Amino acid sequence: MSKNKVVIGIVDAEVQAENIVQALNKSGFHNSDISAIFPDKHGTKDFAHEHNTKAPEGTVVGAASGGVLGGTIGLLAGIGALAIPGLGPFIAAGPLMAALSGAAAGAAVGGVTGALIGLGIPEIEAKKYEGKLRGGNILIAAHVDDGDEEKRAKEIFRREGAHDISSTSEASVPGPSSSQARA
Repeated sequence: MSKNKVVIGIVDAEVQAENIVQALNKSGFHNSDISAIFPDKHGTKDFAHEHNTKAPEGTVVGAASGGVLGGTIGLLAGIGALAIPGLGPFIAAGPLMAALSGAAAGAAVGGVTGALIGLGIPEIEAKKYEGKLRGGNILIAAHVDDGDEEKRAKEIFRREGAHDISSTSEASVPGPSSSQARA
């Protein structure tokens, strides 16, 4: 079953992103329902720390930088490094990775903005989020089924210090093999 809403927030620090992902997991969200996008300003080496996990599990080599991504973020689905035209190198994970890969490859409506618009986020909000990423912040998104999940996700985002929190109905959930909106 596809998710029909997305809750998005911005955090300033990598530790906040890790804490949000861990809290979402503890609250019942699956890794496949969580997305993260952040600038690859350190060659991903700063995310290569351990949170009492088995080190080899959840470790991903960043394709562009050769760095290692670990911890909770490293366990998210579809993680990879990509260069977004006009923005530079980014690391993305989760459902937004597929949307970004398509937008970056096609150089459509400006990478992150185009991917977020594709999720149903109004253009003005999408541009605001892209500006925050350009400034070095991290975008976290939780794809939710209902109002209860939306409320839980927003509370977790607030508790962990996220700002610019919003939610929207998804136009469609991008998938690696689907380019059409679902009926």
